[in-house]
Amino acid sequence: MSSETSTRLHALDAVRAIALLLGVVLHASMSFIPGPPVWIVQDNAAATEFSLLFYVPHMFRMVLFFLIAGYFARFVLERRSLARFALDRGQRILLPLVTLWLPIFIAIASVFLWGVAKANGGELPDQEAPPLTVGTFPLTHLWFLYLLTGFYLVSLPLTALMRMFDRKDRTGSLIDAATRVLATTPLGAVALALPAFAWFATAPFWMQWFGIPTPDTGLVPNNGALIAYGTAFAAGWAVRRNSDLVLSAWKRSWHINLAAAIALTIVCLSITGIEPLLMPAQPGTDRLIYSAAYALGIWTWTFGLTGLALHVFSRASRTWRYLADASYWVYLMHLPLVMALQIALSDVALPGVLKLTLIVVFSMVLLLASYQIGVRHTWLGLWLNGRRPRQDERSSGLPVADKASA
Repeated sequence: MSSETSTRLHALDAVRAIALLLGVVLHASMSFIPGPPVWIVQDNAAATEFSLLFYVPHMFRMVLFFLIAGYFARFVLERRSLARFALDRGQRILLPLVTLWLPIFIAIASVFLWGVAKANGGELPDQEAPPLTVGTFPLTHLWFLYLLTGFYLVSLPLTALMRMFDRKDRTGSLIDAATRVLATTPLGAVALALPAFAWFATAPFWMQWFGIPTPDTGLVPNNGALIAYGTAFAAGWAVRRNSDLVLSAWKRSWHINLAAAIALTIVCLSITGIEPLLMPAQPGTDRLIYSAAYALGIWTWTFGLTGLALHVFSRASRTWRYLADASYWVYLMHLPLVMALQIALSDVALPGVLKLTLIVVFSMVLLLASYQIGVRHTWLGLWLNGRRPRQDERSSGLPVADKASA
């Protein structure tokens, strides 16, 4: 493994961690969004500027995550058999979803009921919970594990078929040729944005302010999420086949991509406004412009931030190595804690910035402490993160392929 490639993998691991940790900030900000309530509680210090803390990360965060997930999936599969890869993903992706969903859901439901009782004078309204069906099953924030499992279930058989019937990898060569052209021209962002744009422009009942609809309810993901995140996963897979070329291109043009992303985000907000617009998008020119700007904004943010990370994380960092290891646990466990703190502080007479800071900092401290004490050096850490790196690997900054999880 070349030092250049290892540095880039180190940077991408940090990007994956940032994408997950941004989820804590995003969810913490939701109680501070003004206008019609969009969360379990609305803070008495809700203000317009807090909407940006949700809107901007939500635009790119999970596309960035699935791009890196596809990249690392291909990276690990290059070093493992299909069977070993499937077993590893079952242990570290599917098994946490199956085993942790119920306790996390119970915690979320308990906090939700507390919030309802607090808003109702200390009593719960006399109302039955809706029945669980295929269409109403609450995946909560663990939906990303569900979707990722689905992408693995598609990509692994396709890989097996390719290895069986296309031994000379002619299909892969065509993909590589297209990737090289797209990576070295502005056509890359346009091509990747087209599937999402087509859905944004035509989907009925699309809430455009919220971008890609979160597939957190129901066992059949919505088409918008499948298209956007499936494109990102496939793109990450293709990028891994041409890693040096693509990552070098993103590294060179990070400032151009970020400037374009900011400009496109401003265009979107000039159409919808900063406060949430809880109305389906209407047909017309504004919707087409917004759809194009939002879809392109997703990918320019993704390319720009990844390219910037390749500069910022060019050297090994024990701090970021630790946060990368901890980010999976933090994201899995953060939501009930964040919700509880939001409810507890919602009617406290403090500035909104201070309350939001307290929620994020207190949550992170507790979650990182629980990771250090109860996860990192236990079977839980081995289960979620795979084998720990050896001392020589840590000191040299080399990433460990087996740890490059979702």
